[in-house]
Amino acid sequence: MRKITIAIDGYSSTGKSTVARQLANWLDYVYVDSGAMYRAVTLYAMRNGFISETHIDTDKLINALPNIRVEFRKNKGGKAEMYLNGENVEKAIRSMEVSEYVSPIATIPEVRRKLVRLQHKMGEEKGVVMDGRDIGTVVFPNAELKIFMTATAEERAGRRYRELVARGDSVQYEEVLENVTERDHMDSTRADSPLKKALDAIEIDNSDMNLEDQFHIILQLAKDRIAGRI
Repeated sequence: MRKITIAIDGYSSTGKSTVARQLANWLDYVYVDSGAMYRAVTLYAMRNGFISETHIDTDKLINALPNIRVEFRKNKGGKAEMYLNGENVEKAIRSMEVSEYVSPIATIPEVRRKLVRLQHKMGEEKGVVMDGRDIGTVVFPNAELKIFMTATAEERAGRRYRELVARGDSVQYEEVLENVTERDHMDSTRADSPLKKALDAIEIDNSDMNLEDQFHIILQLAKDRIAGRI
């Protein structure tokens, strides 16, 4: 059976990572959460004092890029987790603090170039499912299957809020909604590789869709592409 490249783009908290991971597991493909890579760089910048409430020292971050090593390693359950310079930071990168700064960090061209190079390398052999903001437009413009996921801002904020509360974070729904809408704006209007639907991407609005239905819809699309039916 031939292998293909699957690119899943879309807005924050649309469940891109969840369905991409499900799909990769079912197909026995490599799963890459590109957003986790940008979050890891953001965490590095925060820990090293490159970010304050009012300023991001982009020059210091750019100069430090050669010292930043990000990689995925599978845990005992087979799930890929993000490592930053040898440290498991999977939980740390999911905080609201990192969420507040990841979009501006992702607008820095030098950061994007570094991570896109790594992403290209990960997808050289095909058999990969990668999710993010510019996978179908920039990273893998020739991907055999491109999905663009969307949902209302209110629905996405609710999902993110419940996720954060479940892990013990103290947050307010209004704070999460503001973060979601701000990230939408920054991701869609940045000069370098903005979030946009690829012309040949299939849009899926999952505002009123459960995870099981969403997975089976996208799995069928993948099966059709692998079989050459579309």
